Amino acid sequence: MKVYPARISILCAAVSLAACATSAPGVGELDTAAAVAAVSATPDAVERLRMDVAWLADDAREGREAGSRGYVDAAHYVAARLESVGVEPGANGEWFQEVPLRSASPVLEAAAASITTRDGSVHELKHLDDFTIRASMSSESSRVENAEAVFIGYGVHAPAFGHDDYANADLNGKVAVVFSGAPDIFDNESRAHFNSTGLKYKEASDRGAIGMVMLNSSASMESLPWDRRIANPSYTSMSWIWPDGRAETSGPNIKANLTIHPDKAALLFDGAEQSYETVLTAVDAEGEAPESFDLAVRISMAGGVKVDDVTSPNVVGLIPGADSARADEFVILTGHLDHTGVNQRLVAEGKDGINNGAMDNAVGIASLLEVARRLTAGEPPARSVLIVAVTAEEKGLLGADYFAHFPTIGDGEMVANVNLDMPVLLHDFTDVIAFGAERSSIGPIMERALEQTGVSLQPDPIPQLGIFTRSDHYRFVEQGVPSIFLWTGFSNGGEESFWDFYRNHYHRPSDEITLPIRYDQLARFAEIKHIIADAIANAPERPRWNEGDFFGDLFAGE
Repeated sequence: MKVYPARISILCAAVSLAACATSAPGVGELDTAAAVAAVSATPDAVERLRMDVAWLADDAREGREAGSRGYVDAAHYVAARLESVGVEPGANGEWFQEVPLRSASPVLEAAAASITTRDGSVHELKHLDDFTIRASMSSESSRVENAEAVFIGYGVHAPAFGHDDYANADLNGKVAVVFSGAPDIFDNESRAHFNSTGLKYKEASDRGAIGMVMLNSSASMESLPWDRRIANPSYTSMSWIWPDGRAETSGPNIKANLTIHPDKAALLFDGAEQSYETVLTAVDAEGEAPESFDLAVRISMAGGVKVDDVTSPNVVGLIPGADSARADEFVILTGHLDHTGVNQRLVAEGKDGINNGAMDNAVGIASLLEVARRLTAGEPPARSVLIVAVTAEEKGLLGADYFAHFPTIGDGEMVANVNLDMPVLLHDFTDVIAFGAERSSIGPIMERALEQTGVSLQPDPIPQLGIFTRSDHYRFVEQGVPSIFLWTGFSNGGEESFWDFYRNHYHRPSDEITLPIRYDQLARFAEIKHIIADAIANAPERPRWNEGDFFGDLFAGE
């Protein structure tokens, strides 16, 4: 959807007359320099935010998929906007931290899997009907031949909670058969951490496993039926690349991961000490799964990928700290710039297939730009602040992970992260949610800062979803950095707005500027984020994890 702003006179005053000579172009149709000039000439915050979102979410950006031309155009726009408000380049004197990425497109005809039962019968599985497979990025061809298998429950290693699915299991050279999810012995956020497929890969790989078969509970299959799991078999996965050329992977020994249809899962337990029905019943009860045991079958699986290496930049801006004693302490403000690109299936059907990502996350980036403007317009903060628009969030938080591993801070130290991702701005918000605020001293800093706004801090209203582990800030948490993730709250119609957006527009072409986005509320949200960021950057003490916090103990050793 093209955007035609109401204030065309501002555009014509700010750019060349040729740009406005015949019919006024939409903001998104202007080139980067003209669009930035137009926004910079606009004195009103609400209109600036509207114009930023319009440019970033225009069809011309082609859904801002990481590595695409549309994404690169968006990155140049964000860099130019940061420069226009007085922010300095923050990536070693440059605006861009180029993130090396490896994409892996599945070769569908290479997918194969079979189960050999104890009597020697070979059961060939049919791709997509019976299984899906995710091959390793380490090689264009991956194969596991007639390997022994071990049932490992949920594949969770959590000795601090008295739970270890790997106790007494020998996985060396074998295939780990695990259920997705985690037992209900954890709180919601810890459970989300242990539910991570990447963590399951790591734990199994560290113990010598060469393959994995993933099982799903009945509830999991109900929430995500098989036909939806196989709806996009050609989906391209991505990882970032280490300086030595390795693709970052949590399970380097895992050659392939197979997800099996429930109708075929019983084959895996043929001749084993417990049946599939027994272990599924235990998992469906959401208790602890049975302890690990050897299976009597052998598993073969194969897959192939077409690998392509690309780069996609994080945009990094610097606001230097004014206090010499604290200037080497960096507060990182993040939001993801990428979105999900173009749905070619819809395009082939003659429909709009551009996933413009207005709410997810053009509004977050627009508010980040407004925060940068406010920070440079006032007294400089004591600590240094980095404004980072990250790439490849939609591919697995990759840009944030790369930055968290290779921060552009010289000899400085990252002391806090405040992240914005898809604040739903369709109502008059009266409260905000800060996932993770209760885990560190950022929470009290926030509460004091919010006292002047009339906006309250709401506890996590959907703890069962484990949101704290699901956006870019979590990559900073994994590096031991106290972090929060900001959303608008669920009061005053916020809950209804959120779920309506999530069910009807999230990751769809309809997430565009035709939505009734409340830009006045986006301006309020940007003001609140500025107040919070300023308070953290000027706090007498750097943020600290709370004593005994699970994530602080796990990642920072506090």
